[in-house]
Amino acid sequence: MGKTLQEGDAVPDITLMGPGNAPVRLRDLLGDKALVIYFYPRDDSPGCTVQACSLRDQYEDFKDAGADVVGISSDSAESHEKFVAKHRLPFRLLSDPDGAARKAFGVGTNFLGMLPGRVTFIADRAGTIRYAFDSQMQVKKHVTGALDVVRSLTGQGTSPARPG
Repeated sequence: MGKTLQEGDAVPDITLMGPGNAPVRLRDLLGDKALVIYFYPRDDSPGCTVQACSLRDQYEDFKDAGADVVGISSDSAESHEKFVAKHRLPFRLLSDPDGAARKAFGVGTNFLGMLPGRVTFIADRAGTIRYAFDSQMQVKKHVTGALDVVRSLTGQGTSPARPG
């Protein structure tokens, strides 16, 4: 596993499986908004459910601040669809069954290599990583820290000045 991406690195050009097994190119989600990209171990596990529901509860704040959210794990698109429905998640979950996205972002494993890592990245509109937070246990800090960074990047959701 390579080094985890850091501030200043570019979002890798990777394609994952989205809802309905439709391919989603991660870089295509950039441009209009900042993007919160969070890697998590497994659908419906206790920590992952807390993290997803915290993101759900703050999703309007992320949108108001000019960002979208996407979650990535190795679970299947079908598993993601059940997880989304069960917890009414308003954002997309993408499937990384072969670990290509994890490898491209440098997200390793934790707990003696037994559990996929939990890392949150924020990319600006240009696709440059502006934040990376790696913690298996501080689940809610992934959300609060990401929202603070998004607000600082986007001027707290204010519209950018329009050329006169």
